[in-house]
Amino acid sequence: MTNVRIALANVRIANSRDESVEIAEQAIAEAAAAGALVVAFPEAYVPGYRIFPRKVEAPDAAWMETAWTRIAAAAARARIGVLLGTERIANGKPLITVLVINPDGTRAGFQDKIQLDPSEDTTYWPGTERRAFTIGPLAFGVAICHEGWRYPETVRWAARRGAKVVFHPHLHIKEPGSYVPDEFGDPRNSFHEKAMLCRAAENTVYFASINCASEGSGTTSAIAKPDGTLLAWQPYGKEGLLVADLDLAAATGLLASRCKS
Repeated sequence: MTNVRIALANVRIANSRDESVEIAEQAIAEAAAAGALVVAFPEAYVPGYRIFPRKVEAPDAAWMETAWTRIAAAAARARIGVLLGTERIANGKPLITVLVINPDGTRAGFQDKIQLDPSEDTTYWPGTERRAFTIGPLAFGVAICHEGWRYPETVRWAARRGAKVVFHPHLHIKEPGSYVPDEFGDPRNSFHEKAMLCRAAENTVYFASINCASEGSGTTSAIAKPDGTLLAWQPYGKEGLLVADLDLAAATGLLASRCKS
């Protein structure tokens, strides 16, 4: 049996891009102290998601490089892998992406968001390719927000390439008139949390979804087991780390491997 401890940073929405870096550095140190191999952050956490809920400064490649360098240094100090929800600039537009940082502070690479939500088309540029990653004994992939909710093939792509976990950074805040849950998977709530369980079960892998802590959000950070049951979830709106131990032997990828399409 190979057990791996992961941490999901269910952090508050930062008031500025500089604060987002500071919060990320603190969460990295706390996750390492908790014994996690890797810590994952919500969608576009640094510098912040551009559509809501706060105005984010104009895309700035130089500032991003400085931010990534600071966060990589924090990872190296703590000896922990980091999946940083962030953005990068291409063709003059930002791409939503995840920067994967190794425990020694080196950059393993980016996974860009390919399947944009229609509301993002005028703000972000879509990516074009998928990657699989490995840190220590943990093989994993990344499906960002809308991709993981509505495009099951994004999760299956990683599972068919050996991923034991698919990380799912997202940002979901309270919407007018939406149901406000206090229990994971409430049938009165939207489909989103049920989709987390489906993505795990239909691929026989872990699915780890990361949201920010915000009052009234319809989803929270949670981890689904390869059989589609719930392993752990963060109380709604509660800032902090969700830490869990994963039995990698349970993530066989069996159902993903049997898919003929």
